[in-house]
Formats: sequence, C-alpha cells, structure tokens
Amino acid sequence: MDKQQEYVLRTVEERDIRFVRLWFTDVLGMLKSVAITSSEIEGAFAEGIGFDGSAVDGFARVQESDMLAVPDASTFQVLPWRGEEAGVARMFCDIQTPEGEPFAADPRHVLRRNLARAGDMGFSFYVHPEMEFFLFNGPDDPTPLDQGGYFDLTPLDVQSDFRRQAIQTLEAMGISVEYSHHEVAPSQHEIDLRYADALAMADNVMTYRLVLKEVAMRRGIYATFMPKPLAEHWGSAMHTHVSMFDGDTNAFYDPSDPHHLSDIGKKFVAGVLAHAREITAVCCQWVNSYKRLVPGFEAPVYVSWGRHNRSSLIRIPMYKPHKGASARVEFRAPDPACNPYLAFSLILAAGLRGIEKGYELPAEAEDNIYEMTQAERAAAGIDRLPHNLGEALHVMEDSELVAEALGEHVFDFFLRNKHTEWEQYRAQVTPFEIDKYLPML
Repeated sequence: MDKQQEYVLRTVEERDIRFVRLWFTDVLGMLKSVAITSSEIEGAFAEGIGFDGSAVDGFARVQESDMLAVPDASTFQVLPWRGEEAGVARMFCDIQTPEGEPFAADPRHVLRRNLARAGDMGFSFYVHPEMEFFLFNGPDDPTPLDQGGYFDLTPLDVQSDFRRQAIQTLEAMGISVEYSHHEVAPSQHEIDLRYADALAMADNVMTYRLVLKEVAMRRGIYATFMPKPLAEHWGSAMHTHVSMFDGDTNAFYDPSDPHHLSDIGKKFVAGVLAHAREITAVCCQWVNSYKRLVPGFEAPVYVSWGRHNRSSLIRIPMYKPHKGASARVEFRAPDPACNPYLAFSLILAAGLRGIEKGYELPAEAEDNIYEMTQAERAAAGIDRLPHNLGEALHVMEDSELVAEALGEHVFDFFLRNKHTEWEQYRAQVTPFEIDKYLPML
C-alpha cells in the first residue's frame, strides 16, 4: 500500500467518513458512482470493486461485462455539501479488466494514454477551461433569472450568492478557482478553474459539473451546461486554454518571437487547425452543440487563428511581460457538455501531430471572418467547422488521428451512439416547422 492510500485510510478514520463514492465516467461523459462503506476501502485499493460493464454506455458487451473500478487515492476528497450528516468522500476510479489490465473504453485511460505519448516526446500537458453555464428555475422552465450582461453586477442577486457558494464548495474539494463573473446572456455565468495537468483537470471538470448542480438544487434553482438553451442569446462554451511544458520550461514560449510563440507552439496550433473538423464531433458532441456554432454570437464557425480576433477558432492570448510560463493557446470550439477526457485527448493528439509532422502555421486571420465573403474566405484558405452533428460525424469517420487517439472501442461506440442521436433528431418535427409551415402549406 502506497503513502497516498495510507493517507486516505487515516483520514477516513480521523474524520469519521462512513461512505466513499467511487466515481468514473462513461464514454459519453456521464458521471457514474458506486458507494462503499469505509470498511471496504482497503479491499477496493487492493482488488477494485466489481461491476457490470455492459450496463454502462460504451463500456462492454454482455459476454465481456465484468469490470473493476479501482480507486485512485490521489483524488480523495470529502464532499463538503453533506453538512452534519455522516461523512462522505469521493475518489475517481480507473477501470480495469478482471485480469488487471486498463480497460480500453475508460475515458480516463484514453487520456492517460495520450498524455503518456506526450511524455515520450518530453512534454507535459496543462489545461485551463473557462466553464460557462445557465441558471434557471428548473429543467422544464428555461426562463432567465435575470437580464444581466457581461460582467454585470446586479444588486441582491441570488446568482452572485450562488457563485460564491459554488466557489467555496469547489475550493473545499481542493479545486482552485481563478475568477467568476456574469456572462453575456441573461442568467449565464462563468467560473474559471485554475490551470492543472490535463488528467487532474478532466477530473475537476466532472466534479465542477456535479458541484454546480448540487449547489443550485440546494438553492431551489437549476444549473445547466446545455450548450444553447436560449435560441436568441449566446450559448455556453468551454474555451480551453492549453500549454505544454518541457520540465519547468513552457514549450510554447519564445521571448525572441514577435508574438512570444515558439516553433513548438506554432506547430501545435497548426496541428489543431489541420484536424479541427475531425475532432469537432467529440468537442461538440450533442445535436444542440451546433446551435451554438453559428455566426452572430462570438462562437467559432471558421477554422482560423488570431491574437485579438475573437471570431477565430484558436486565439493566442496576449503575453504577460516577465511571465513566460503563462504563454498558452485558447481553443474556442468545445462546449461544457463534452466528455473532457476525450476532448483533451483529441486536442493534445492534434497538436502533437502538428509537432511530429512539422505542420506550417497558416496566416493569421486579422479581419472579422464573419464579414468576409465566401470567396474571400476560400482565397484565404479558411475552412468552416461542421454545420451539424451529422456532418461532424461524417468527417470524424474518416479520421485516422481520432481513431488512433480514442482507440478502436471508443471510436466505434461513439460514432454508433451519435449516429443514432442524429437520426432521432432528424426525424423530429419541431415547433419551428409547425409555426412556419403549417399555416402556409
């Protein structure tokens, strides 16, 4: 038993923890949980907890269903919202086969595998997501709770209290928050997590989504990460800032470059741009995701990069003098309802491909791309992101990079599941169609 596991057992005893929730994530990014009593923790560390993998989306077929959830002691945290009740904690798990091998369909393993590949190239990968969300009265009532806008402070705002309580809860669980504010749309908010290594951040994103829903529920309101709940307003994004380090040195930073972006950084950006259309289905994995990716709402639509241009898919944030460690790249496509393990895996895989193959960074898009004509965009070599989930899946199907990064099991299941979702959506007759066509046809 290692020191981290010993720490968990000691903390459980000292803090009278009665139950520990073992968390893991399915292929679609849904959080799963099984609770064990404190007396079972040592056995879980040694042997894992068995469960039926065929009952979890994307995990296993019935004939190969036995799986083990093995807790990662480094992720142990007490759940602070349990109040004075018997203590409850949680740990994330790695999923293994009965033979003790990593399970190919475990999203955490997919990310570990891609991080190991980066490590073989001498890099560690860090992520800082800007998480946006909406607050409503309930899941069946998307009426905004305010009419605030970007950075607005509204007096006696129940939502300001919500953000404060959410941040306190996150920090009580060891998740550092950088800042929070009201976003552009009514009742839309953003709480940004401080950067961390990609695996820890994917765990943090899963925790973040549950914490915000728990805090909202206890305040009698509803938090949603649906990408576009209000047709006439901005959608919710998960703008993802990434950087790579070689030891203690930021591999994206070059003090001699006019924009302080190194050759490694340029090739990484070129890789993400070159494969952006292929990875969109995972970064924007729901039918509703593509209602956000439309012109007019500052969401990325075209495959381009820029420093100041917020219509670009990739933005290079301004360099902070004397802070080379802060050099980073902002990828603006993902939304907060994606599977963070898979999305981070594909962003990294695309960037590493650019470094390995020596991709050339195309010219910067300095003008507002939305105002360019189609001919002007074509002349500038600016492609567009897929219009809908169906198109995104079609592009993903032909991607050798995505298949390799996700692994055959996850790649095949994701495509099958999402094709089903797309076909179900295509068969729907929407209120828009009834309102527009029934009176005239």
